[in-house]
Amino acid sequence: MIDHLDHIVLTTTDVDACKDFYVRILGMTPERFRQGRLAFRFGNQKINVHERGKEFEPKAHLPVPGALDLCFIASIALEQVIAHLQEQEWSIVEGPVGVCP
Repeated sequence: MIDHLDHIVLTTTDVDACKDFYVRILGMTPERFRQGRLAFRFGNQKINVHERGKEFEPKAHLPVPGALDLCFIASIALEQVIAHLQEQEWSIVEGPVGVCP
């Protein structure tokens, strides 16, 4: 059902310290996208950074520093994913959400 990870969203209270760790210590590549938003690229993966209190939509239900928001790409139609979750008695808190421009 899940084909691959699209991206991870990390919420932080200190963007500079976060950037120092992921870029200088772990060797990831910083990149800016959509209105200057910050992300760290490593291989085919990306971590998008949200600053606590200044999160972008869509965002996690309760974004707190250190929390991760995982965004997946499904190998089946969205309607099938929703039906599967309903069959398993899992609630959808918000969504589905579209791809941000």
